[in-house]
Amino acid sequence: MPTAKRAMRREDLLEFQWVRGFDISPDGSRIVYGREWIDSKDNKYYANLWMYDRANDRHTQFTHGKHKDHSPVFSPGGTQVAFCSSRDKQNGIYLIGTEGGSERVVLKQRGSIGGVSWSPDGTQLLFMYRAPYIEPASESAEDVKKSEEAPVYRHIKRLFYRLDGDGWRPADGFHIWRYDLTRSRAVQVTRGKYEESEPVFSPDGKSIAFTTNRRKDPDRDMQYRDIIICDLSGKKERKIAKPDGPVGGLSFSPDGKFLAYIGHDNPHDAWGATNDNLWVVPVKGGRTKNLTRKFDTTLTDPSITDMGEVGHGAHGPIWSADSRHLLFTAPRHGSNDLYTIRRTGGAPRLVAGGKWDVQAIRADRARKTLAMVVCDTKSGGDLWTLEFGKEKKASPRKITDVNRRLFRQIDIGVPQQVWFKSYDGTKVQGWLLHPPKFNARRKYPAIVEVHGGPRAMYGWGLFHEMQYLAASGYVVFFTNPRGSQGYGEDFTRSIVGNWGGPDYEDVMAGTDALCKLPYIDRKRVGITGGSYGGYMTNWVVGHTHRFKAAVTQRSVVNLVSFFGSSDVGYDIKDEFLATPWDKFEELVRMSPLTYVKNIRTPLLILHNENDLRCGIEQAEELFGCLKYLGRTVEFVRFPEEPHGLSRCGRPDRRMARLQFMKEWFDRYM
Repeated sequence: MPTAKRAMRREDLLEFQWVRGFDISPDGSRIVYGREWIDSKDNKYYANLWMYDRANDRHTQFTHGKHKDHSPVFSPGGTQVAFCSSRDKQNGIYLIGTEGGSERVVLKQRGSIGGVSWSPDGTQLLFMYRAPYIEPASESAEDVKKSEEAPVYRHIKRLFYRLDGDGWRPADGFHIWRYDLTRSRAVQVTRGKYEESEPVFSPDGKSIAFTTNRRKDPDRDMQYRDIIICDLSGKKERKIAKPDGPVGGLSFSPDGKFLAYIGHDNPHDAWGATNDNLWVVPVKGGRTKNLTRKFDTTLTDPSITDMGEVGHGAHGPIWSADSRHLLFTAPRHGSNDLYTIRRTGGAPRLVAGGKWDVQAIRADRARKTLAMVVCDTKSGGDLWTLEFGKEKKASPRKITDVNRRLFRQIDIGVPQQVWFKSYDGTKVQGWLLHPPKFNARRKYPAIVEVHGGPRAMYGWGLFHEMQYLAASGYVVFFTNPRGSQGYGEDFTRSIVGNWGGPDYEDVMAGTDALCKLPYIDRKRVGITGGSYGGYMTNWVVGHTHRFKAAVTQRSVVNLVSFFGSSDVGYDIKDEFLATPWDKFEELVRMSPLTYVKNIRTPLLILHNENDLRCGIEQAEELFGCLKYLGRTVEFVRFPEEPHGLSRCGRPDRRMARLQFMKEWFDRYM
């Protein structure tokens, strides 16, 4: 007899595995992928590479050891794989034959390495490199130890001098390098005071295209990015004419005549309110064409779960072999699907859609087979393939099930989709996650979850936190209020300069719809959220007393102090339409701290001490005020952790966070 499945546990987080970086061989016969896992004894994440042979449907572990092997890419001939790895406190590029064997180090040094790709002839590797904040004078143990210690002082001259999850930014940023495999030497391609990113070889291998911001003050004008083409030495630079605005997912057409990218033409955009579109520009000069202006959704992935870092950025569009079509992903109503469009324009065509989040895509040389990482309600991220032909719709096939052994034991809840009307008649999407062995004749307490961003999107991805809270006896309700992506630009833009306006009304309308369900105990409803979701939690409890308990996480409470304390706080003008010296009263009006005296709901504050996005002082201000007022409040600080603790923090701290949340709701609900 099959064993009865049990409910999700907090400790199950330690047993999860995730598919991360991957690539498909040029002939489409193999797929190499990273498989990340947690070592509970070491309290760390590790990742090794695996190889999937499509002919015999077999997976083989390809690298071993307690390393973080990631970002694998096949050589043009398909005989080798280059990958990045962190070993001995250094980052490096390694090579391994596709038939297996020992990997060999190509380059290993301190600092950050990424964006590795092959030249078309397989003789060179292109990559990004940035030196560490403090570089050791030598590799002696004494010098290395000294470089790891805090310096005597930090002399700050830049506006953008630190980044959450990354730390202090070195004086010299990322530049482009190439490694000549025939001569075994690294060559620096770009240098100077400006940073570069996303380097790609042209199909003939004679030039390199990349993106950069060369404004007088790139820190202030962050969304002005140019496309530059240079020769392999970094000389003979040529700027590609395009509208001002951001650029992502740079991709040459196979015939070398065009560059495609994801971006928009509004360099003074609020935080992601303008739709990112698919653009094509002739390499030799000519008119830049926006292919998706009438396709009312952004082309970046806003889906959010706790299975990995939020936001998967702009997938590089994939060209057809004849350079006449492009494949891309786009979000819609909680899903992130595959579309294709002609290079000359027209309406996009849905290739494959469903209740899923297509997080990344790769294609073989013939553009006949696609490999994808997909997250859905039953997976934290697995590999899929898709035979991409001329038929109207393709049939994807799941080829990994990395959490199969764990999920055989667990009753994974499938969210129930709901739509409700807000105060002005606008339809808002949400999902209900019921406890295991749900009985509609019973009464259940409920927890309302609010996502961060605010330009993120809840959807069909697996959420360990929500599964755990549902398994603890709560109905979990999560929605996409205004400000979310996936519902058109007007829906997304509607909260610009008005946080706490229609977004708050949507959250409350969703709560009203929740409380009308006969199995919900309307006297036992709580609310929680992180980042912008924490902001909204603070805002809600400052404007209503209907929630029994609340947990605010890595939140914002004071938009005035946020301006100077956040790593990107100085960029708030276009989002809030105000600065501390201009329309100061608007920042005060939109700050939850302004309404702190109204808070009566028992509030648990969770915050991370190394959070550079929403600094720890935000939580300190809120806690200090509420404690002084004699309200029911507690404050939990997580040392060393950045903004993304819930997704990539140290495993024991992630579990502690979940325990504090559950115990708070259990105590007051």
